[in-house]
Amino acid sequence: MTGQHPFRVVFVCTGNICRSPMAEVVFRHLAHSRGMGDLVVSRSAGTGDWHVGERADSRTLAALARRGYDGSAHRARQFDLSAFRDNDLVIALDRTHERILRQWARDEDDRDRVSLLLSFDPSATVPDVPDPYYADETAFDDVLAMIESASLALFRQLEPAIRPPRTGGIS
Repeated sequence: MTGQHPFRVVFVCTGNICRSPMAEVVFRHLAHSRGMGDLVVSRSAGTGDWHVGERADSRTLAALARRGYDGSAHRARQFDLSAFRDNDLVIALDRTHERILRQWARDEDDRDRVSLLLSFDPSATVPDVPDPYYADETAFDDVLAMIESASLALFRQLEPAIRPPRTGGIS
């Protein structure tokens, strides 16, 4: 990279063991698959501290693996205020997280960084990615499909701004 800082995004859910780790892994995969892995940093966090240091839920890891992703390196962490400064976008997985993050924001700049993941997906029929924690494996697969669709839509919107300008060309 030539002096350009990577674009940084953090995905936020409740405990950082189900939805937000999925989004982190999917978004990172999108960047790497398009040759932009060095230009994007994808992270995740939870609004609560219940699972800090733990791996993602085993059903999350299984759903990711079934779709060809590797979430094994994930360790849960809690969102803290420095994440506003350290990220270009703060993506909430549902409206509860969005509301909490906006309340935690220190100023308008922090609030402006917060967006709802499904707001980027024109095919989404609901505003929130549902929490699959108390559901079965099928719910994890369904949630992952929602996250993949919305993450792709988000990535496509951001890609022109993230990709460095091409050098050379017609003079």
